[in-house]
Amino acid sequence: MWKFVTFLRRNITTSSCRRCKQDSLFTIHPHVKEALADHKPVVALESTIITHGMPYPYNFSTAKEVEAIVRAEGAIPATVGILEGRIHVGLSTDELDFLAQSKTAQKVSRRDLPYVISQGLSGGTTVSGTMIAAHKAGIPVFVTGGIGGVHRDGENTLDVSADLTELGRTPIAVVSAGVKSILDIGRTLEFLETQGVCVATYGDSKSFPAFFSQKSGFDSPFHVSTSTLSLGLQSGLLFAVPIPEEHAATGQQIEEAIQTAVAEASLKGVMGRDVTPFILQRVNELTKGKSLQANIALIHNNAKVGSWIACALAERSEKHGNSFRGVIKNKKSKEQKMASRAVVIGGINVDFIAKGTAKELVFGQTNPGVVCQSFGGVGRNIADCLSRLGCKPLFISAIGKDSHSEAVLNYCKHMDTSAVARLQDQRTATYCAVITESGELSLGLGDMDIHQQIQEQYVSEFEDQLSSASLIICDGNIPVSTIDYICCVAKQHTVPVWFEPTDTDKACKPFLSESWKALAYASPNLSELCTINRTLQLPTPSEIPRSLEDVLSWAVALSRPLLAHLQCVMKGQLCAVHYPALPVRSEETVNVSGAGDSFAAAVMVGILQGLDTQICVQMGLLAARFSLLSTHPIDQSLTLDTVLPDAFCLHQSLEPRCVWMED
Repeated sequence: MWKFVTFLRRNITTSSCRRCKQDSLFTIHPHVKEALADHKPVVALESTIITHGMPYPYNFSTAKEVEAIVRAEGAIPATVGILEGRIHVGLSTDELDFLAQSKTAQKVSRRDLPYVISQGLSGGTTVSGTMIAAHKAGIPVFVTGGIGGVHRDGENTLDVSADLTELGRTPIAVVSAGVKSILDIGRTLEFLETQGVCVATYGDSKSFPAFFSQKSGFDSPFHVSTSTLSLGLQSGLLFAVPIPEEHAATGQQIEEAIQTAVAEASLKGVMGRDVTPFILQRVNELTKGKSLQANIALIHNNAKVGSWIACALAERSEKHGNSFRGVIKNKKSKEQKMASRAVVIGGINVDFIAKGTAKELVFGQTNPGVVCQSFGGVGRNIADCLSRLGCKPLFISAIGKDSHSEAVLNYCKHMDTSAVARLQDQRTATYCAVITESGELSLGLGDMDIHQQIQEQYVSEFEDQLSSASLIICDGNIPVSTIDYICCVAKQHTVPVWFEPTDTDKACKPFLSESWKALAYASPNLSELCTINRTLQLPTPSEIPRSLEDVLSWAVALSRPLLAHLQCVMKGQLCAVHYPALPVRSEETVNVSGAGDSFAAAVMVGILQGLDTQICVQMGLLAARFSLLSTHPIDQSLTLDTVLPDAFCLHQSLEPRCVWMED
């Protein structure tokens, strides 16, 4: 269906950026630079785990997942790597993929930096290399898997990782899963004490973890569940985070494999920097992939904890006017901070998508096809997409206390679902869609009665968040009275509202009263636009036009009376702009249930960032394309980098076309 967005411009702008220090050998990604300028929490991430820690494509997918987790927890990820002799703090998706597939990438510690840079080489930075880059950029928190340490027999070989001396000289908080058991953990802790490094286990126990195991047999001097980093010491902090309980059960099997791999390394004469990659590969082989799964799980967990620390540090910096390094001062008011958050009110569905594989579907009999389960709902889709694009909204919705609810909440862990009500004796909404081999929706069935429980009385519990929001988004699933209440609050506090009609029958809801005049944006397709006009008793076509010319003509005619009632001032001649969709072949189309929601959410992100209309729409078109190619309504690999204009240029697109409206 044709999709339209009606814009009422509010003065939504991003804050100004300060210029980050950068020289000819040092590049800070624009998103990281802006976050540092705005004193937002930033988490540095190493890249040797990409270049040397895991095989492709697990290294690439894990890198993207870790960055997504950091964003979902409210921080900005900054993966550090070296590309053709330049240190990069923050990598694009293409740059991550380049390092993940590189066969010649170097392993770059402090010692290796001068050579690698002077020779124009590329590589993954170790803990020490990443700490140097992060400190130079002004990032106080760094997440890794595990740090290096004193090797076994290190008292004779003097084989001690540069990670330990870097912790003694660079004021960075390093979040890791402790030290791998292939090392001498006791001597490693002694060395860190000599270097003056504060070591603390994150949690309720002092037990120092050994990467794959929650306990190493040694204790940290301290244990913490929160942190403050304000002493200005010129040494780092090491937070040791135990592997999650559900993955620790395989620890004994992995430990036995480690001992076998250590013995093999000794027999084969593997030494120095080659020891760790050799042992990790052998352990993965011996455990049939279980160690890789545990490795990914602990890295995900470390990313969450590191993001919490970064967010707490940023909040403390704002409150007290200082930071770990004592140089960052946040001048934003509490009101400005609160106003930076969007709120989404709408439905959650458990989706069952069936795609036929024959040319035509024949009703009344079983058709061959592929069936998959995913999680949808217009409101949930939009909140999901916003979260993956770095704008984590408060999501207000309702689910039942049934077999689907836990699965829904577990899938939505990257979102803020604290305002999702769990209702006794109610069924979580379900939706079944049957799509043809060419990707068109043939039939949809929905059990969505629970959406009527998202009532004004419940939503009003979050009035403070609504009144201070940067943008309120509501879908057509919620009751009319709830939409009326939302529009009333928004109008009182001058908060822009985006209405997503959801379907033809529900598109009329805000237009049954004067509530619609509080709307800033709407994203109807042509059928929904006709419903809106009929509700307002305006002329509408009896049949939906088919040709592009007629569609554009009717879109202009149907939109104009709506714009005339919106509270905005227009200068000059008004025009409608048609942006052709990015090409997707029918055989590539997997899921049609989330493309419109992906489009809308990406446009919202662009608006909140103060970008111009064309860039916002380009972001939306890219997000929609990702959705069509994914088994999920919102593609799980979606990030802000993947929908920015640079990414748009990689796809063939037609020029937008203007249709001018007569006065």
